[in-house]
Amino acid sequence: MTKAIAATGDGAEPTKVVLALGSGGARGYAHIGVIKELERRGFDIVGVAGSSMGALIGGVYAAGKLDEFAEWTKTLTQLEMIRLLDVAMSEPGAIRAEKILDRIREILGKTQIEDLAIPYIAVATDLSTGRSVWFQRGALDSAIRASIAIPGFITPTIANGRILADGGILDPLPIIATSGMEGDLVIGVNLNGPASDGDWGGGDGIRPVDELVGRIRRSAERLRAPVNSAFARWAPSLMEPEHDPEPSSHEPRLGRLEVMNRSLELMQAALARYQRAGNPPDILIDVPRNSAKVLEFHRAEELITLGEKLMADALDAAGASSVVNA
Repeated sequence: MTKAIAATGDGAEPTKVVLALGSGGARGYAHIGVIKELERRGFDIVGVAGSSMGALIGGVYAAGKLDEFAEWTKTLTQLEMIRLLDVAMSEPGAIRAEKILDRIREILGKTQIEDLAIPYIAVATDLSTGRSVWFQRGALDSAIRASIAIPGFITPTIANGRILADGGILDPLPIIATSGMEGDLVIGVNLNGPASDGDWGGGDGIRPVDELVGRIRRSAERLRAPVNSAFARWAPSLMEPEHDPEPSSHEPRLGRLEVMNRSLELMQAALARYQRAGNPPDILIDVPRNSAKVLEFHRAEELITLGEKLMADALDAAGASSVVNA
């Protein structure tokens, strides 16, 4: 750590922080915890760049709606997520995500990026040209929608003749996008960190099969209707354990989308390591990749708490004191 971290006590100016928030699906709830811990300690967040879930959380924060968004996410159950995850039969993605986006639009309102209180960049990927696209102007909800199109899960969006998908494809940790933002520290939050031995209650398949999802799957198999069959193919990858639940078997059991998701995570992790080697942040937070699966959006509260802890540990290690203004 080469830069000093100033406290806001005793008349000192608060340390100005720029955030690079990475991609990683539901693990992105940890971004909320990171932001809350920084605010609790008195840091001044002056800019944010995000890919995928990082673009969503960063945009909601920049619009001043983070608390409302966080409270909503804590109400989401597995049943509610099944309702919101819009199955797409004939589109290049398992779900459309429009029901979720409609709720996010209600929270954000008609907000333009250029009207936000702090600089903000949402990173997406142009699938036609193979280049990153930085949204710095225009409708905030449209920028977020383009950035969160996780390959194979959420359908891409088309804007100005471009097919736009998840920003994490090329920029899983968008540190370069923060280069034009003025701050004392750059903090990067990587959602594809090394797997932890901790019991996170999910991620690598230690979570038991949810009874409700089991019933839906069995009904789908009996009915064999097109929509139900499609759900039956991808729902197990979302909810089921990756390992055989029988104690006598230790062979891994991965669904098709889970294989694709794991492959994407490994590629993104390698790309993030390469990118931050050339542009290292001042503080790096590694959220373990096995802390949650990509679509476990019903686990907001525990992942927010995880983000708070990881940020607190990093600040303590860097010598930053908690700030309490009397």
